[in-house]
Amino acid sequence: MMFKYEILIYWSEEDQAFIAEVLELTGCAADGMTYQEAIKNAELAIKEWIETAKELGRDIPKPKGRLLYA
Repeated sequence: MMFKYEILIYWSEEDQAFIAEVLELTGCAADGMTYQEAIKNAELAIKEWIETAKELGRDIPKPKGRLLYA
């Protein structure tokens, strides 16, 4: 499944890991020891976030894309 949500990725010295945040999905984030692992984990987090929202009957935001939060 392909998701079109923007993923913000940065290195965290505190966690010693790459952090991947999906700002359009409240609380949706993941991490990884490599950039690629953080993206892979973020894609899984998005999938699980959407599945949980559906189960709870919550709205799922449509991807808005770049510069929404800039």
